[in-house]
Amino acid sequence: MKLLGSLASPYVRKVRIVMAEKKLEYEFVLEDVWSPDSTIAEANPLGKVPCLIMEDGGAMFDSRVIVEYLDTMSPVGKLIPGSGRERASVKCWEALADGVMDAGILIRLETLLRPEEKRSDEWVERQHGKVRAGIKAMASGLGEAPFCVGTHISLADIAVGCALGWISFRFPEMDWRGDHPNLAHLFEKLSDRQSFRDTFPTV
Repeated sequence: MKLLGSLASPYVRKVRIVMAEKKLEYEFVLEDVWSPDSTIAEANPLGKVPCLIMEDGGAMFDSRVIVEYLDTMSPVGKLIPGSGRERASVKCWEALADGVMDAGILIRLETLLRPEEKRSDEWVERQHGKVRAGIKAMASGLGEAPFCVGTHISLADIAVGCALGWISFRFPEMDWRGDHPNLAHLFEKLSDRQSFRDTFPTV
């Protein structure tokens, strides 16, 4: 398998961590979707990463779809429950974490790509509000539990860890650790795992 992606994308990082936790072998191919030379559209018509190229040449895209598929490929380190309320809970945590990342990325696109005179401070603040509300909901949902769902690491924790790591990387002024010590404790625990250390966002 080949994974097309960037070192900075939190969605790509989520897939890479899942592949590491599942001990799956793959080739990581760097892809800059903003480059005029990018060929990502040949694999993903939406022009986004991550994109997984499978053994038969078929392409799979959207991190949520990819990680669900990957979790079926090996019984090692099951990350998504098979059915029921627990499965729905894990997927809901993932949706919350992805929503925080979505809002953060919209802030960056607005501030980096749109000319200053055309930026909307009100719209940017609305996205900041989503990030803050999402992180607050994570802290409330976690409480004093050791993991987001159950008693061991799941996709919920991986998604939350990727979201918090990316927010710290791109918005270091946001003191979510000080505001939510329980999330900080979970993040430190996740950051000690090899899969997280090997995929720290860069660039």
